[in-house]
Amino acid sequence: MPQVRIIAKNFMDMVASLPAMKLDRLYQNAFICEAILRSLPPLAKKYVVQILFFDGPVSGKLLEQWVLADGLTKHRVAIDRLIQLRIFIEISDKKRESSYKLNQTFQANLRKHLTNGGVLPRETMAAVVKLPSLEELDTYALEQWECFLLLLISSGQAEKPTSLSSSMMKIFQRGLLSQRDRDAPRLTEGGFQFLLMDTNAQLWYIIREYITNSEERGTDPADLISFLLELSFHVTGEAYNINTLTEIQRNTIKDLAELGLVKLQQGRKDSWFIPTKLATNLSVSLTDSSSRKQGYVVVETNFRLYAYSSSKLHCEILRLFSKIEYQLPNLIVGAITKESLYTAFENGITSDQIISFLQQNAHPRVAERLPSVPENVTDQIRLWEADLNRVEITPAHFYDEFPSRDTFEAACDFAREWNGLLWEDSKKMRVVVKAEIHMNMREFLRGQK
Repeated sequence: MPQVRIIAKNFMDMVASLPAMKLDRLYQNAFICEAILRSLPPLAKKYVVQILFFDGPVSGKLLEQWVLADGLTKHRVAIDRLIQLRIFIEISDKKRESSYKLNQTFQANLRKHLTNGGVLPRETMAAVVKLPSLEELDTYALEQWECFLLLLISSGQAEKPTSLSSSMMKIFQRGLLSQRDRDAPRLTEGGFQFLLMDTNAQLWYIIREYITNSEERGTDPADLISFLLELSFHVTGEAYNINTLTEIQRNTIKDLAELGLVKLQQGRKDSWFIPTKLATNLSVSLTDSSSRKQGYVVVETNFRLYAYSSSKLHCEILRLFSKIEYQLPNLIVGAITKESLYTAFENGITSDQIISFLQQNAHPRVAERLPSVPENVTDQIRLWEADLNRVEITPAHFYDEFPSRDTFEAACDFAREWNGLLWEDSKKMRVVVKAEIHMNMREFLRGQK
């Protein structure tokens, strides 16, 4: 069964993929330079800060002397990252020894920003009606995100009607949903795998696809990345006037509100948006993010599963690979069965993804023990997946009615030489060969006539 792997890149991967001219244009914004600096690996940050006020190139050998012998691997990773982002410009001399110079635009704007400080991308609104508290804002963001995912699982599962914009629907249709003729949309293998990702990985996948699709909407990806990075410098829970945004930015804000990254509010005269934590953390690397939700799942050695949650989304996600028996106001009870796992495997979910999901979402009471999911359960999940994959499907062609035994035996020998013989029946002179040698086999048999 082919596996669809969804890789959630962070912003810096998106930035690194931009052409050199667009990267240099991004670096004209001091806040973006700071966002890039924040995202760098620790050693890369050290190099940038250490040579920020040095105008000439720095030799690679000198940089190597700044790290201990066991840190050379991290050193190479840091240098590669800086070159990918065009923060370091590599210079080679006649002796083929490398030296590095900071990107002039990046260097000048970051210097100015660190020395003189900067003005926030836009000012907060002074007099606004009572704003939601940070707790209310977190609850709003979670509800929006859960509603978004429930819509992905089934449009009938969402507790409140949600009308997704065409740009968000394109993200769904690109890799998470498929639709044939007039049939209802169905989750793809990638869609099933997406649902078992943690929230950060899901968010980055959606953001990545949103940026990738931007040119189809007539928006420059560099402009979109610039705005999203700027958004990370806004203050969580503060109100910002929508009239300060361009038309493209206003459309983007409306799309982000569907994901719970911002909350939109309307007053008598003005409209404003309020960033949530999801928006202000956009420039943080996936690997650096420490915001993990509290776990809620307990798995017992008898394959019983207890989820301490009242969320309909949690119930639907658990239903992807387990049999849900009943749901109480704050407890979901189910069992991991062979049949429920076979359904998951057929949908493209792997045993490793299921086990990883159970471990990442383990209830705090069991998360402290090792292993958090009983070994007999994880072993059996892998065994059941192996059972399903015992039969390997190989495209093949069947040959029979050979004119003579000599022709049959010559055909078998030919298939063996090409490593394409799958099966032969000498008594009835029948043979099966791999599809990849079918054309060669046909030419060979024609020459035998």
